[in-house]
Amino acid sequence: MSALALSVLLSLFSAVAYAGGAIVQERVAVSSPDESCAPLRRPAWWASVVLNGLGGLLHVAALAYGPLSLVQPLGALTIVFALPMAALFVGRRAGATAWRGAVMATVGLAGLLSLVGASDAQTLSGAQRVTVALVTAGGVLALMVAARAAHRHPAVRSVLLATGSGVAFGMSSVFTKTVAVDWKSGVALADVPSLAVIGVFATAGLLLSQASYRGAGLAAPLATLTVVNPVAAAAVGITLFGETFRYGTTGTALALGCGVVAAGGLILLTTERIGGEQRTAADPSAAPEPVCQPEPLQTVIAPVPTQAPAPAEEDVPAEAPAKEDTYGDWEPAPLYAPFYGGPFVPVPAPDRNRARVKS
Repeated sequence: MSALALSVLLSLFSAVAYAGGAIVQERVAVSSPDESCAPLRRPAWWASVVLNGLGGLLHVAALAYGPLSLVQPLGALTIVFALPMAALFVGRRAGATAWRGAVMATVGLAGLLSLVGASDAQTLSGAQRVTVALVTAGGVLALMVAARAAHRHPAVRSVLLATGSGVAFGMSSVFTKTVAVDWKSGVALADVPSLAVIGVFATAGLLLSQASYRGAGLAAPLATLTVVNPVAAAAVGITLFGETFRYGTTGTALALGCGVVAAGGLILLTTERIGGEQRTAADPSAAPEPVCQPEPLQTVIAPVPTQAPAPAEEDVPAEAPAKEDTYGDWEPAPLYAPFYGGPFVPVPAPDRNRARVKS
């Protein structure tokens, strides 16, 4: 197998590993919405960390066998692999809008990266490293604050966190390249701060990517992360490493067009997610059923007995025949005690010596 074919194969396996890690992260976020960004007690989360690490190692190996102009665009296939893998393994199917957005983001990113020209190996000076680290940290913190302010809109919050994750991963790649160039002339203790920055940015990128999947699905945050990561690294390469676009002015115009296509894909994915949230909120059938419904009030409270109506006045005879009162002939009236607001009728006390009052 030629070195170029091996580079392509390693790049494809790297994209598959990244896609698998993203799917596992999204499932962990769905199954534990109230946990922190790093659910350390979840074995599935550690599996996603292993998959992301494997994807990074395969990507570095692919760069060792093939040119950057080939390996970087192939890395954009992560989102294309993630959608069918999610449908196959976890039953999460993407709609037509999500597919269109994913394809647009992938094509735009691949075209943009293929137009970035290579330059001689360069490294950042000490002042440049401090500036890049401080600017990156400030930008990531600003995105986190903005995401916290947009907590009522999960799709917007997810895109902001995924953007911060992509920036952190991209700057981690920049410092990795810088340290790799420095080590060509020998390992030095001066690179220890750069290694610390790599660790901090890589950890921040991983935690932010995990948080971005909470309540926002898979496609939008993954596409945002996949696009922002290499674009941030390419921006530093163009501004500080002297990299340029191929074909001069024509290449620059084509790169801008590819950037617009990629941004349009991200907008499609984000709006598709926001539209899904609005449809869910507007559909009453989507609301969860109450666990226990109370019984109607009339079935809980016993019916109150009603008193028989008194006879009409005209039905009463004018004069009742005289009858001698006897205790044996007396029948007590029914007792009506106060029961849920019912009337109270006292029981008449029998008295033989009481004179009958004629009506």
